[in-house]
Order: sequence, then C-alpha cells, then structure tokens
Amino acid sequence: MTFVTKLSLESGDRVALDETVSDIKAFIERKGAECRGPFNDPPDHLSVPQYRTLAPGDQFASWDYSVYSRRLEIHGNDHIARQVGHMDFPDSLHIEIEVEHRKPAGHRRT
Repeated sequence: MTFVTKLSLESGDRVALDETVSDIKAFIERKGAECRGPFNDPPDHLSVPQYRTLAPGDQFASWDYSVYSRRLEIHGNDHIARQVGHMDFPDSLHIEIEVEHRKPAGHRRT
C-alpha cells in the first residue's frame, strides 16, 4: 500500500510560487523520495469591482489580477511528506495538502 501526497500551491506572486516549488522539489529529491511535477495549470485571470461607497453605482476601475497554480506529488515516503507539510511558506502562498492511499493493482478486499 502506497501513500501519495498531493501538494497544490496557488499565489498571485508567480516568482515566489516558482521559487517555493523549486525549493520543495529539491528538498524532496535530496531526501531520496520520488517527486512528480510540478504540473502547471493555466493562470486564472480575475476581476473584482471596486465601489466608491457601499451603495451600488459609482465605482472605481475593476481590480484585475492573476492567480498561478502548481501541483506536486510525493509518492511513498510519508515521513518526508510530513516534513514538507511542516515547512514555513511565504504568506502570499495558499497551500493544500491531500493524502491519498493507493492500493496495488489486483488488490482484493477481504
């Protein structure tokens, strides 16, 4: 039985995101674990309206920004995945960690 730890990272700061992903990947490989990725998703372009007052009507120009995302997978080595989960990350990053339990092919439930 294998554990796969999936890391999803998002940020509006692409430079900080890419640096963090590179650091994580180097750390995982240095420890001898198998790392797949980073997988790049197309950026999300968002637009937020800005109103001058609480009442609808008069408004400023919309605030437009992009959110960049990267995904990594750590196969096996749950102790290394745990170390990655306890790392300090920049405040500009949003990180989600999902652990999936995979059974080998042909495995039967008893």
